Amino acid sequence: MLKIPSFSSKGLVRLLEKGGAIFVRQGSTDHAIYSRIVKGMRYSAPVQMGKKTLDSIYCKRVLKQLKFTDEEIEQLLR
Repeated sequence: MLKIPSFSSKGLVRLLEKGGAIFVRQGSTDHAIYSRIVKGMRYSAPVQMGKKTLDSIYCKRVLKQLKFTDEEIEQLLR
């Protein structure tokens, strides 16, 4: 099982953008919507902004919603 560390909001956003996700819009709350296209399909996920620490389970859920594979996540974490 892949171990993902906890990140700050800015750290998670940097990781997502490094993996090809793009900022779509700011939600009406404290969430920003990020999107990624995989095999012609668009996947989106909300990211809580302004947090100093996001739980590792939350970070993994966001990455999985954007269809990052375990191999891609390992590559991003290096």
